[in-house]
Amino acid sequence: MTWEELERSCKQCEKCRLCETRTNVVFGVGARDAEVLFIGEGPGEQEDLRGEPFVGRAGQLLDEMLELIDLDRSRVYIANMVKCRPPKNRDPQNDEQDACAPWLREQIALLRPRLIVCLGRIAAMRFIRPDFKISREHGQWTIKDGIMTMALYHPAALLRDPRLRPDTFVDLKTLQKAIRDYCTHTY
Repeated sequence: MTWEELERSCKQCEKCRLCETRTNVVFGVGARDAEVLFIGEGPGEQEDLRGEPFVGRAGQLLDEMLELIDLDRSRVYIANMVKCRPPKNRDPQNDEQDACAPWLREQIALLRPRLIVCLGRIAAMRFIRPDFKISREHGQWTIKDGIMTMALYHPAALLRDPRLRPDTFVDLKTLQKAIRDYCTHTY
């Protein structure tokens, strides 16, 4: 399947109840040959309205985080676990994540990233391990399906609790080093 076919098919998805309340499917954005993939949990209100991930306040902070390590959206790919906004920005339920999982798997297969960064607890618990503890394991690399994977605090968590920012800065520097060590065209 090509990127265009995958996106077209995803935008027609009605596999779960989230399709009933969405404005837009939020497929993903960025370089389709990116070596670094960021995975969030799901779109919020602004993302649903615009059809693009991480465009609200948390997205603005994510952009600032990327700038700290000499990156921007044009050099990475950003997607979510679920492609439609859960009502009132609640956590995506397991059946919704299950329904959307094939879309993310196909995105990963097409992208073939060298590094995956889960943004927040929900994405890390789904993608790394169900018992993942973000407060203890953020910034630590693991190998998942042959791909180096780590989790950072979600930018929304950093907006709610600025005390998490120093740890996140260290984690971003860890990511920057991995990019330099393992990526061929991100820098």
